[in-house]
Amino acid sequence: MKTDASAQFFDRAMKVLVEGCSSASRGPLNYSPHPAYFRKGKGARMWDVDGNEFIDWQLSFGCLPLGHAHPRIVEVIRNEVENGTHFATALEIEVEVAEMMVGMLDHVDKVRFANTGTEACMTAVRMARGLTGKRKVLKFEGHYHGWYDGLLVSSNPQPVTTLGHPNDPVRIPDSSGLTPGSWEDTLVAVWNDIDALERVLKRSAHEIACVMMEAVMSNMGVIPPKPGYLKHVQELCHRYDVLFYLDETVTGFRLAPGGAAELYGLQPDIVTFGKALGQGFPVAAIAGPSHVMDSIEYGKVLHYGSQNAPRLGLYAVKVMLEEMTRDDNAGFRKLTDIGNQMTDRLNAAARDAGQNMVVQNVGSMFHPVFTDLDEIDGYRAFCATADLAKYSAFAAGMREDGIFFTGNKILHNLSCTTHTQADVDRTIEVATKVLHEMPK
Repeated sequence: MKTDASAQFFDRAMKVLVEGCSSASRGPLNYSPHPAYFRKGKGARMWDVDGNEFIDWQLSFGCLPLGHAHPRIVEVIRNEVENGTHFATALEIEVEVAEMMVGMLDHVDKVRFANTGTEACMTAVRMARGLTGKRKVLKFEGHYHGWYDGLLVSSNPQPVTTLGHPNDPVRIPDSSGLTPGSWEDTLVAVWNDIDALERVLKRSAHEIACVMMEAVMSNMGVIPPKPGYLKHVQELCHRYDVLFYLDETVTGFRLAPGGAAELYGLQPDIVTFGKALGQGFPVAAIAGPSHVMDSIEYGKVLHYGSQNAPRLGLYAVKVMLEEMTRDDNAGFRKLTDIGNQMTDRLNAAARDAGQNMVVQNVGSMFHPVFTDLDEIDGYRAFCATADLAKYSAFAAGMREDGIFFTGNKILHNLSCTTHTQADVDRTIEVATKVLHEMPK
């Protein structure tokens, strides 16, 4: 595969961009010796500056349920950009999209738009504190809620010897530049263990404003919740008078029309969305029942932003929601069907090649992990057993043959509505070859 043009861009970029790009996940940390620089995307495919074509399974880390450059998205943006890009005023499209979301989410009465998942999480935590008058929040090991200082602990893989006892996990800052005070009020618990959560709530519920979590652990590949676990979490939150905050930045408008809340039968007090919501544009949202959402009215709990509710992005959101729900939610069914097929066939290919690769999925989200376990059910199992270097080699081999699996070793791959059966078949063909060529 030719990479001369990307190599030249990397040389130029390293002179003017940190790591040659604008996020560590895109740069040489995950793509050696340098990342490919991309020029075009269409449907389920991308082309880099060298003209190499890839079937895309990273899909902007989940931002593209309809794939790249969907014709209706292109049309509406072309039409609306002539009417202005952004006004920082109230918008008709803002009302229309909020009405659509409330109609799809039976646990939501009102919506507030933001720009990124991180901003939405920051706002949700502030709302929980303002509404309850309590200061602490409880998050789980391995769950990522953006790069906000107060939540940036225990989100990345660590040696298991550093994690502490499951009854009292060590809070491990994920970055330099964090002050102890920024995460002093952030408690950490083991996820997928209901007894561990109840121990913390028995001890500290009077101080905890909210329990916040992903429904599916999405920063360690894909780790599903144990049967009944999420419902039990919700029940404990109600019993101990703590708000239940469900972060659907990754799962929202991807796993089901009502997101993970619908899939698992939940009624969270606060929910946040990002990624798939914007269909490639920076759009996020905070949502919930009126008595919770009204906490931010008139600045009681402050949430401002000149870029909130970006006009062009909201037109893309409207098209995405229309397309995904067309023909009785056919878009969501297709994403799930492809995700299930990729999971089953990749696992079969690994068994045939004698590789210790286990692929787990929830709907359209799937990810290969090289491990000697039959399944990974939590953060500590991932930290103890996942061979990240082996995944990196596998993904690099896939990309060499035109299949773009994410180079980020702890995230996941996804399906979109424009993936075809031929795309799936070709991907499995390449995966089979790569797995047989890799050392056991």
